[in-house]
Amino acid sequence: MSAPVPYAVVIPTLGRPSLSRLLEALAAGSGPRPRRIVIVDDRPPRDPSPLVVWVPDELADLVEVVPGRGAGPAAARNTGWRRAPEPWIAFLDDDVVPGPAWAAALSADLALADDGTGGIQGRIMVPLPEDRRPTDWERTTAGLATARWITADMAYRRAALEAVGGFDERFPRAFREDADLALRVSAAGWTLAMGERRTTHPVRPADDWVSVRGQAGNADDVLMARLHGRRWWRRAQAPRGRLPGHLAVTAAAVAALGAAAAHRPRLAAGCAAAWAAGTAEFALARIWPGPRTADEVRRMVLSSVAIPPVATAYWLAGQVVHRGVERVGTGCDADPAGAELSPPDPFDPAISGN
Repeated sequence: MSAPVPYAVVIPTLGRPSLSRLLEALAAGSGPRPRRIVIVDDRPPRDPSPLVVWVPDELADLVEVVPGRGAGPAAARNTGWRRAPEPWIAFLDDDVVPGPAWAAALSADLALADDGTGGIQGRIMVPLPEDRRPTDWERTTAGLATARWITADMAYRRAALEAVGGFDERFPRAFREDADLALRVSAAGWTLAMGERRTTHPVRPADDWVSVRGQAGNADDVLMARLHGRRWWRRAQAPRGRLPGHLAVTAAAVAALGAAAAHRPRLAAGCAAAWAAGTAEFALARIWPGPRTADEVRRMVLSSVAIPPVATAYWLAGQVVHRGVERVGTGCDADPAGAELSPPDPFDPAISGN
């Protein structure tokens, strides 16, 4: 029987309490241990408080906590994998729970990888309530279960990371940095595969405005288009979201205000009606699949008014910030792991907040 393939685990963290639960799950699981576990403390560098994390005794000799720069998960993961000489790097987010046989299944995934395999994705499970319909935020999180190449649980061959320079640190959020890396690794000639290990991603608590803050990702989509072409989302199997609709609704609102200022009441009324209709359709698309409680309806109505202009603002900001970015090369037109190219439904309720 051959020896297990050596691997390291890299976990960027913002200090969430869930980090201790992740380490506890790793300690309790079966299978070959990682050679090392690198936890990258990516809180702001001037944060005076120490990172609070409970490390099980079984992992005490494996865990190394290193400081990040507070520059986002892409930069934090680069810091982590560059400290690990192992041939495979398994990236985990600090809010996931690896299954009891995660290490054993990962070892099996790595053992089956041929020399051309650059990355192997874990299977993500998002538990949803069984006694009611999921909320908009719960449906958004559930989309991780079908997302491709996400670093919530993604193992990359170190040689593949070195070949492409790791994660692109121009992506400052936990959004699209994983899709960008997958496309670049594929363009460099590596294949990406789906593994058999399983990891649970619980739904984190969120406030009423989480979907509004999430619109910052529209700036990252501009960067993706600059780097990989306008049809990047098909190759990455990523949802397009509803940006075209948000732009139209915002344009209607701006036109209504402009017409009113120009004392053209009929035009103002027509544009205001278009804005109201677009906003109502968006809110209904988010409310209908959910529990339809008073609180959820209130959240959806308020955030549906705010999302289109916020999404538009971030998209415009991205156009300015990334205007000089050059495409990474024609090789990025390859499809990771021969993935199917059927486009996702832009009106899928799971992504309707985008």
